[in-house]
Amino acid sequence: MTSFFTANRWILLVGLALIFPCQNSRARPKPNFLFLIADDVGWNDLACYGNPVIKTPHLDALARSGMRFTEAYLTISSCSPSRCSIISSRYPHNTGAPELHTQLPKGQPLFPRLLRNAGYFTVLSGKHHMGPNANPAFEKISKGKGPGKEDDWIEILKTRPKDRPFFAWFASTDAHRDWQIDQENTIYDPSTIQVPPFLYDGPETRQDLANYYHEISRIDATMGKMVAELRRQGIVRDTYVIFLSDNGRPFPRCKTRLYQSGIKTPLLISRPGHITPTLTRSLISSIDIGPTVLELAGLSKDPRMQGVSFVEILKNPRAEVRKIAFAEQNWHVYQAHQRMVRSGDFLYIKNNFPERRALSMESDPTFPAGKELWAKERSGELTESQRDVFRQPRPGEELYQVSDDPFQLHNQAGKPEFHQELEEMRATLQVWSEETGDSVPTDPTPDRQDIHGHRVPHHKHHELPGEANHATRIKAAGPVLQ
Repeated sequence: MTSFFTANRWILLVGLALIFPCQNSRARPKPNFLFLIADDVGWNDLACYGNPVIKTPHLDALARSGMRFTEAYLTISSCSPSRCSIISSRYPHNTGAPELHTQLPKGQPLFPRLLRNAGYFTVLSGKHHMGPNANPAFEKISKGKGPGKEDDWIEILKTRPKDRPFFAWFASTDAHRDWQIDQENTIYDPSTIQVPPFLYDGPETRQDLANYYHEISRIDATMGKMVAELRRQGIVRDTYVIFLSDNGRPFPRCKTRLYQSGIKTPLLISRPGHITPTLTRSLISSIDIGPTVLELAGLSKDPRMQGVSFVEILKNPRAEVRKIAFAEQNWHVYQAHQRMVRSGDFLYIKNNFPERRALSMESDPTFPAGKELWAKERSGELTESQRDVFRQPRPGEELYQVSDDPFQLHNQAGKPEFHQELEEMRATLQVWSEETGDSVPTDPTPDRQDIHGHRVPHHKHHELPGEANHATRIKAAGPVLQ
């Protein structure tokens, strides 16, 4: 009899413990997020991505302590549309801000706002470029200070509310033109630079690249200072540190373009004790960052977000959350409408304005590398690989096998042996365009200037991609794993 009551007493106590947890038990604390987005940094312009000249010891240390992504793709290689896409986790034509200098309309989802609503201290410092409707995502907004806008970032980390987790969106203006050279960071010898095969290897281009490398070294130094501050505060193991770029390097055939030199981003994520140091070749898109951060914070994504979480990849570098990534090229000073599909070993580009040159300010004669390229074109000294920006008309379709063609110099579209791959990529893009409401404007935004820098007075944006299909209202993401 005694044993019967004793047993039932224990059952009762266990049941009460499950219903009324011990008052001393605490919920697991929310992680912090330090998010550093660089400006115009190419994916392979860090030492940890194989660049033999550039010195990036602090970013290399971040790569060694966390996960380095080798197949991370942006949705567009253009400053403001890329940032609007990242913060909303939506494709550029779905954000309502698909062209340079367009602003997010009201009502688009903002993943930092969901963090703020959940009690996070959210702050943006540095380059903004998304318009005032992104402001509600942040409790504090600073324009930043210093050559790369980084001079108040340590102070922000020091003075943040200590009783709440934080999400810090630190947006550098390095390595955006014009160059700002200081004496504290590495000055590179132009003779040591390895010039990509699509640029002219001349003194002006080498010096231009050397100055660009200098600004990347300043970003690297800034990352080192911030990680040191996290250690000083004893929160380095409580904080996910994320580094990426908004688009490719600001040089011809890079920024704005849909080759890997423009659309691929470095992506490093570290949290000691939570992410095993490794690299992953799993494919991800920049619209996947928001859903991933939200899941790490224990929150659900907005159903309008088209990205997918890659938390499983952070646990297992061989995990796969998507097999297909899409990207866009829209107006960026010059008129454009191209679309990219990246899947398996292939990269496919559809050009809806093939009659036009593929230009941006970085590939016209405005800056030294572009100026030298155009001069050598006039004198007939360029190789075929260096003449890309001068082609007119351009191919309507391009297909590249990236493992054999890392710079995408050899177009396989139209070759019989690649007919199946071309058909599959073409069909995949068509499904994505239809499901997400993409469109080719009938009245597209015209060029803002000619190649000599003469601007069109009172220039305005015209019809935007997706506008005809009300793409800002569409939730569908198109193919992901098919």
